[in-house]
Amino acid sequence: MIRKKGFNFWVIASLAILALYLLFMVYPLFKVMSQSVIDADTGGFSLRYFKQFFSQPYYSGTLINSFKVAVSVAIVSLVIGVPLAYFYNMYEVHGRKTLQLLIILSCMSAPFLGAYAWILLLGRAGVITQFIQNVFGFTIPSIYGFKGILLALSLKLYPLVFLYVSGALKNMDNSLLEASANMGCTGMKRFLKVVLPLCMPSILAAALMVFMRALADFGTPLMIGEGYMTFPVIIYNSYVGEVGTNHNFAAAISVIAIIITLFFFLMQKYLSNKYSFSISAMHHVQRKKASRLGSFFIHLFAYGMVALSLLPQVYLIYLSFRETSSAGIVFLDGYSLKSYQQVFSNMGNVIWNTIRICGSALVIIIVLAILISYLVVRRRNMINGLIDTLSMIPYIIPGAVVGISLILSFNNKYMPLVGTATIMVVCMCIRRIPYTIRSSVAILSQIPISIDEAAESLGAGRVKTLVKITIPMMLNGIFSGAIMSWVTLITELSSSILLYSFRTQTLNVAIYTMVSKGADGRACALSTILMLFTVISLLIFNKFSKDGEIMM
Repeated sequence: MIRKKGFNFWVIASLAILALYLLFMVYPLFKVMSQSVIDADTGGFSLRYFKQFFSQPYYSGTLINSFKVAVSVAIVSLVIGVPLAYFYNMYEVHGRKTLQLLIILSCMSAPFLGAYAWILLLGRAGVITQFIQNVFGFTIPSIYGFKGILLALSLKLYPLVFLYVSGALKNMDNSLLEASANMGCTGMKRFLKVVLPLCMPSILAAALMVFMRALADFGTPLMIGEGYMTFPVIIYNSYVGEVGTNHNFAAAISVIAIIITLFFFLMQKYLSNKYSFSISAMHHVQRKKASRLGSFFIHLFAYGMVALSLLPQVYLIYLSFRETSSAGIVFLDGYSLKSYQQVFSNMGNVIWNTIRICGSALVIIIVLAILISYLVVRRRNMINGLIDTLSMIPYIIPGAVVGISLILSFNNKYMPLVGTATIMVVCMCIRRIPYTIRSSVAILSQIPISIDEAAESLGAGRVKTLVKITIPMMLNGIFSGAIMSWVTLITELSSSILLYSFRTQTLNVAIYTMVSKGADGRACALSTILMLFTVISLLIFNKFSKDGEIMM
């Protein structure tokens, strides 16, 4: 009888989760695809919007620009992140945990905030630009356009490479390095011949993640790109443009974006499978002490990169305490808390919206991730395999596409969700649940099924076994994924900017709105509050995790 109840519960859970995916992800994507091939004038089938995109250089050129940005950002991020992970895991580094916390913190804000800060630092009237011009008498090259996008995105995304490669190095067996040293393979040769090949699956995964994040980002090009247009910006402008909208054209570009990201995702999976292998690390890598000169350069590189990537955030914090005009537009001499007073007196609902909307999404993500991971690992069948596949789709869908698909699907009298907090929560769950699912699946795969069987043999049902035994053993993996999901939830912009209303405006959307209005004082204050949320989240993780280290 116990087995029958357990069986029924998990069948119902599988069907319910599958129904949620079909309703809130598959159906909206189908809606976008169908909208892209419908002529807005005649209502019939047409490929005119795809022809329009590829036939006009202005539109097709944005695709080339996006590829150029994504490939360049991926290369720069690998050049920074791989050596940084190698130094961090192979050598003794002073302030190791603090360094990791700072590296992660440098990427845990929306990239457009970095672009905004770099404009304040290196823009035409930027503080560094003005200083160099006044002291040295020459003008530094313009930061606007491709160079600014590359700078802002690279310094935001290289920590992802660091996390992926650090995870691979942490699982590497030290005996492999010792064997290579005994054969005379040391230093740079060992790094190129041994370490890089062993880390290749993680490097490919990191490269794909950075590539797709850079390809899908629209806030940074919109902020600092000026005339350098990328196709996420075209999607956004086509849907909410000030000079007219074309929803069918936006849907067509969204389909192109999905096809492109799907192609690169499948290519990465193929390469990862081709070069994949398993390592059972009996002896973890022993960090060694570098020579005095080597240690100097390791610390200079590590802390120098962290300082450079944190500079924009630190400068925004500084500006948040500067005196401003009554509208918060012009910075004046002196310091005050006026920007914070304006924020808390007029925009307190923005902070509450961030907590309630992102918090609700996080609770749903945790519950669904636990159930999905258990179904995928412990109860393999065709339906659960389909759920596992569907759970990976958000990796390859740009946020703007998710936002547009939900608007097209739920802006009707049957499910009028547009403009409500519900659609924001749904969107955030779709976008960010893969983080918690992957970490939960990874940790559950390491728990022997014999533990579940032993509990059931003692009379515990499968649901009780999950709640009382399995979940407590999964807590570290769940907690790690939940923290990463939370941080990405509170910094989500690409879909939120399309879905929010006055009542559901979150911190990131409010910051972008303030920047667009030129209200720099309030924008800096809101940015500082958002950073504070991120710091608290990371400190909580550091407090309760087993080793205090976040890996991917």
